[in-house]
Amino acid sequence: MEFTETPIAGAYLIDVNRIGDDRGFFGRLWCEQEMADMGLATCIRQSNIGVSARAGTLRGLHFQRTPHAEVKIIRCPRGAVYDVIVDLRRDSPTFKQWFATELTAANARMLYIPEGCATGYQTLVDDTEIYYHTTEFYHPESATGVRYDDPAFAIDWPLEITAISDNDTQWPDFR
Repeated sequence: MEFTETPIAGAYLIDVNRIGDDRGFFGRLWCEQEMADMGLATCIRQSNIGVSARAGTLRGLHFQRTPHAEVKIIRCPRGAVYDVIVDLRRDSPTFKQWFATELTAANARMLYIPEGCATGYQTLVDDTEIYYHTTEFYHPESATGVRYDDPAFAIDWPLEITAISDNDTQWPDFR
């Protein structure tokens, strides 16, 4: 696994070291030791998938508040997404900054999102699936979000939004 720092403090892109030939490749998607060597969270409590039928679908921006804050490690095994992280940690040097990257089935890249950061994504193609690990169980009482179009962040989404939940359009302004 190859780790590349992002502009958001504590967030990493994780690329698979491919061992391949004319048949395809193998690669490691998870290694507790490599994660620990990087000082990253290693306790996975839950794995989830999200499936979206149409390009332009937007989901997020979501996170869990303390005491159930969580790290997320996201990958896209089918299709392609534009994944966004927003740093909501008031004591962070990158507070209120955002970073985005494309996660695709072809690049097999993962995104490590630290506690205190919201995340969301927009599907770039039809029939897209994401798969992600979390370091905490889902706690509805701690689940919250910030609006995808909040002027405090001015996120530049790549496509017209074709589908979004009512909840994701109604999060309050970030203050």
